Amino acid sequence: MTPKHPDITVTLTGQDGNAFAVLGRCREAARDAGLSEDEIANFMDEAMAGNYDHLLQTAMRWFEIR
Repeated sequence: MTPKHPDITVTLTGQDGNAFAVLGRCREAARDAGLSEDEIANFMDEAMAGNYDHLLQTAMRWFEIR
């Protein structure tokens, strides 16, 4: 499965795995890549709409995760 933004890489392996840290890294990578604030807000809304597994699945749908 190719993520929505395969050119944006978010490193999660070996990092703090709590939900807030994951969200922060994804948001930072999206901003650094120049995504609009509206698109970042859409990601955040989708990512926070479920449990921790949903957050990780959403991150993988949107970004290249390492």
